Amino acid sequence: ANNTATGASSMENNTTGQTNAAFGGGALAANTTGTDNTAIGFGAAVANTTASNNTAVGKWALKTNTTGASNTAIGFESMVANTTGTRNVAVGMSALSANTTANNNTAIGEEALKLNTTGYSNTTVGRHTAQANTTGNLLVAMGNDALGANTTGASNVGIGVYALTANTTASNNTAVGYSALASNTTGSANNAFGGSALGNTTTGSENVGIGNNALTTNTEGNYNVAIGIAALKVATTASSNTSIGYKSMFANTTADSNTSIGYA
Repeated sequence: ANNTATGASSMENNTTGQTNAAFGGGALAANTTGTDNTAIGFGAAVANTTASNNTAVGKWALKTNTTGASNTAIGFESMVANTTGTRNVAVGMSALSANTTANNNTAIGEEALKLNTTGYSNTTVGRHTAQANTTGNLLVAMGNDALGANTTGASNVGIGVYALTANTTASNNTAVGYSALASNTTGSANNAFGGSALGNTTTGSENVGIGNNALTTNTEGNYNVAIGIAALKVATTASSNTSIGYKSMFANTTADSNTSIGYA
């Protein structure tokens, strides 16, 4: 009752499903009892059977969804592989396209969270944000390519273009600013605030860099705190340093366990 279907085979198997709207060849073709679904585009939600409250806009959007409910997929092949995942939002071409059973993800942007399969409760906004993520959970990525290489790393926050873009399996990092922690791969529990802060860190962990270019050259150093523009800027493998102030400890490269407050 109260269903609208336009297009070859659209809603052809519907039995008791109500208030559905299907526009396009094959849209909601397999739906039997699902209600309150909207499918616009060739093959949109074509496999949906009993799931309700889904919105699929675009060719093959939510193509393989069967019982996953309350999903919104807008864009060519957005959430194309989803089967039972629920409460996901995908906006953009191929956004969340590999998602199968994961829940509570929001992906906005071309190929955002593209390879995500079972990772849950992720929020990404921007082109290619967290596109390589497969099972990582609790991610926040905002800005083109932010957390782009992340695969299984969890509880990371990357805000800014290229923030944490190379991160793969490391967890509990926070990067805010253009290219903040951009080179980090496996370093964990780092905090970077400012353009290029901790930008070259690869495996260093538990560092804090606040200010543009703070600890920007650090690669493997651990337990450093740098607060101020260019603080500890050229340190590479130095560890356990505390530097506060504009260009504080600017020239230090490998020395450990130093404290500096003020320009020095």
